[in-house]
Order: sequence, then structure tokens, then C-alpha cells
Amino acid sequence: MAQILIIDDDSIIRAYLRAILEGEDGHHLQEAQDGEEGLRLYRTHPFDLVITDILMPVKDGVELIMEMTEAKPGVPIIAMSGGGRGLDAAFSLDMAKDLGASFVLPKPFTPENVRSAVAEVLGQNQP
Repeated sequence: MAQILIIDDDSIIRAYLRAILEGEDGHHLQEAQDGEEGLRLYRTHPFDLVITDILMPVKDGVELIMEMTEAKPGVPIIAMSGGGRGLDAAFSLDMAKDLGASFVLPKPFTPENVRSAVAEVLGQNQP
């Protein structure tokens, strides 16, 4: 069971991810509603994985990924986006990948997409 930080300004997405990952997978989750709150938690708690949205108020996911990889390199990050604010999701996710995200997940996604991404990033899909 991994310690996972979920950062998304949409409470429905946070609840959805919590239901997927705490349910049968049994991961321990903490949540943040924006990048600033997420960065505070990241700096003070040990996490095995971070799942973050890209487009958020206060501090966006791109800036957040840069600061997280500088503060604690090596913690895997899954970036997710459905686009918005005139930005295409693919562009945002490509940028996140270039800046250090381990995996990108376009929205909308299924529980299977999430579980597969988490397993891949945490190395749980290895025999």
C-alpha cells in the first residue's frame, strides 16, 4: 500500500480517485485542493506517489511539478488533464512529461486507467 497525494481543485475528481485507490487497492491518500496546498503537504510528508491535475488555481500543475522535482527528486508524479483555459490536454500533458511527470493521464479516465497508471509508476506491474 502506497502513500499517495492527490492534488486537484475538483472535489469530485479527488473523491473519485480516493474511491478507486483506497477501495480494493488499499492505498493511503491525502488530498489537496490546489498546487500551493499540495506543495506544503509534499514538503512535510513522505509520499510514494503524487497524482496532480495540471490546470488549477493558485499554483498550476506545471509549476508544481517543477517545484516538487526540485524539492524531492525521485518521487513519481502522475499528471492528469482534460484541457481548458484554451489549452489542449495533450499539450499540457506533454509539457508535464517534459518537466518531470512519470506518467500522464488524460481526463476523462476509467478506474482501470488509474489503477494501471499507478501500478506502472510504482513498479507493481513487474512480474
